[in-house]
Amino acid sequence: MDQEESAMDPQLPEKRYCVSRPIYSTPSFEVDSERQERQDNSSLRQMLTSSSGCSSKSSLRMLKRCLPIIDWLSRYPIKEWLLNDVISGVSTGLVCSLQGMAYALLVSVAPVYGLYSAFFPILTYFLFGTSRHISVGPFPVTCLMVGSVVLSLAPDNPSVLTGNVTNPNGTQEDLEARRIMVASTMTVVVGLFQVAMGLLQVGFLVRYLSDPLVGGFTTAAALHVFISQIKIVLSVPTGSHNGPFSLFKTLIDVFTNIHQTNVADLVAGLLTIAVVMAVKEVNAKFQHKIPVPIPIEVLVTVVAAGVSYAVDLDSHYGASIVRSIPRGFVPPQAPNTELFLEILGPSFSTAVVGYAVAVSVAKVYAAKHDYTIDGNQELLAFGVSNVLCGFFSSFVASTALSRTAVQESTGGRSQVAGIISAVLVMVVILALGNLLEPLQKSVLAGIVIANLKGMFLQVTEVLSLWRQNRTDCSIWIATCVACVVLGLDVGLLAGLVYEMATVVIRTQFPLCSSLGNIPGSDIYRNMKDYKKIAEVPGIKIFKCNSPIYFANIDYFKERLRDIVGFDAVRVFKKRNKALKKIHKLIKKGKLKASESGELSVVSLGLDNEAFESEQDTETVDVRVDWTSDLPVRVSVPQVLIHSLVLDFSAVSFLDVVAVKSLRLVIKEFLRIGVSVYIAACDDDLIRRMESLALFDDVVTRDLLFLSVHDAILFIKLEVASKNTSNPIMDKDSKEPLPFTEEEDLIETYDNQPRAIHELSN
Repeated sequence: MDQEESAMDPQLPEKRYCVSRPIYSTPSFEVDSERQERQDNSSLRQMLTSSSGCSSKSSLRMLKRCLPIIDWLSRYPIKEWLLNDVISGVSTGLVCSLQGMAYALLVSVAPVYGLYSAFFPILTYFLFGTSRHISVGPFPVTCLMVGSVVLSLAPDNPSVLTGNVTNPNGTQEDLEARRIMVASTMTVVVGLFQVAMGLLQVGFLVRYLSDPLVGGFTTAAALHVFISQIKIVLSVPTGSHNGPFSLFKTLIDVFTNIHQTNVADLVAGLLTIAVVMAVKEVNAKFQHKIPVPIPIEVLVTVVAAGVSYAVDLDSHYGASIVRSIPRGFVPPQAPNTELFLEILGPSFSTAVVGYAVAVSVAKVYAAKHDYTIDGNQELLAFGVSNVLCGFFSSFVASTALSRTAVQESTGGRSQVAGIISAVLVMVVILALGNLLEPLQKSVLAGIVIANLKGMFLQVTEVLSLWRQNRTDCSIWIATCVACVVLGLDVGLLAGLVYEMATVVIRTQFPLCSSLGNIPGSDIYRNMKDYKKIAEVPGIKIFKCNSPIYFANIDYFKERLRDIVGFDAVRVFKKRNKALKKIHKLIKKGKLKASESGELSVVSLGLDNEAFESEQDTETVDVRVDWTSDLPVRVSVPQVLIHSLVLDFSAVSFLDVVAVKSLRLVIKEFLRIGVSVYIAACDDDLIRRMESLALFDDVVTRDLLFLSVHDAILFIKLEVASKNTSNPIMDKDSKEPLPFTEEEDLIETYDNQPRAIHELSN
């Protein structure tokens, strides 16, 4: 409270600090602080040696990392957790069964395969997973991505396909078999991708899927899911559309055949949507008062199946029902390897999306319950789960936020709850499945639609994103539109490319500014942002807020020219031209220099080698005041600074092209008498400068300073020690700075003409 009062009350004494230390250049600081070389432990030999140990401890640690169950199950507190896990497992198992059947409609396969997909992945994740709370199983977005491939390779009209997938004269049973073969084969490929990514430790790649991109993608996916389920709620025939504009084609089919709507299915679907959404709102509002959320999907399904059986909706009203749920499991079957090449692209995007969603949900609950997850191990866990699912006629496993929320909110403490939910799903498969045969498919579709609410509500993020960051908002919109128009797999790729393009553009055109000093302090800020700020006389401070590399080095040089107010190369050439004419006038006797060599022109004192080589007589040393009128008709740009400070505090990276150009830029300023200093470099950046050979006989490490203020104070001391009114005054008798042949070429040619010049030689 006292600190707040002192901050608000101007009468209280100000908080100040005073530091007395030497003015440090980087070399002097390294000497005083005894800089030491880092030990490089990243050599291949050392990594292999450290990873090839065979001690019992390292073996046990590796085993626990590959099978996390060994670690946590031995410490499982049975008395405290088991009852909660049992209650949670039963509740989650009911939801898993119904969501599995419902999401099977998105894959365009029979509901029983959804039950298999809700059972098998839980078994392997129990062994390999690191999250204690996520409920593993079908996720609507990945199901829809698999379904789009299924419909493209096994459409409702099989006569349009040839080859190994379809038979023109096949029955409905043959079509169902072909579809589950495509779905299970794709699931195996997805699993193999995830296992490979886990073994290569590339789980970090999912970070490129930013929140705006994922938000736009999942919202578009929710729209695709909604349209795909509307046709089931209405029970109208539609074509099997896939690829660009497939969503619009499906909508056209729905409205074209809307007169064929089955009223019984429509009523059942709408009632399911309304009841499920209403009860879910009650569960959310009274979650702290209700010990267990109302399992509304289970209740609706039981009631709907009972009504359908009692009224015989199939016979009397032509309702579309589940019909057959065979008891037991189908025998395992190998995937169709001939399909691998056709489904590689969609499989990879599905693998990335499924993993990204699962890890995002897992991280939320890990942070809430104070434990960590291993991203690469999660890749392995889901990869193994999907490979197993593919061999047992299942489709891609991920997680769903609604299902995970049920498992966590009902008291689930570990994956023991997941195993119990799998047991309940198994009971449904072995004994209770036939009781759900009269269930209308529109009820399952209504359950799917009701669970899309959270994804659709992401649209509200657009306005806040627009206010916070318009680039991120554009990523959200571009990804959403691309996925709606082009389809989920191509749209995701397009959104990712657009996102990468925004990153490149933001670094290719970085914010560059001229800094000024807050009087009486060591603080330097953008001149445009403050009123009580002053530019240091004779010094320009230039700051670049980005890594400097091949793509933005030209923009860096353009902004530097704009801020200093002149082009150093043009100044040098104009001065040489003026000096050449001045020497000619002196030679002809039309212009005389004083005994000190001074003329009525400001000199930075640099010779023109080309001119001197042409002189037959001895050259005359002159001092030229370049700020006054010249005795010759040459327009020389004025240079009103004697020093340039480059603030590299925000520069984290330099590449070889940037280093070459930066060395050339420094020399261009030095040869017109403007001293250049680089301030506030990170030690890693300095090491990179050294490794890329930035420094030579002219550009030395002495131009590096610990901070901008160190550089400014050093410059002021240097100027004062010269004891001259103009520190950029010098004689025209110095040797010009040495430029290599390559540097002269860079100066003469821009990048593209230079490349053409080199190719022509």
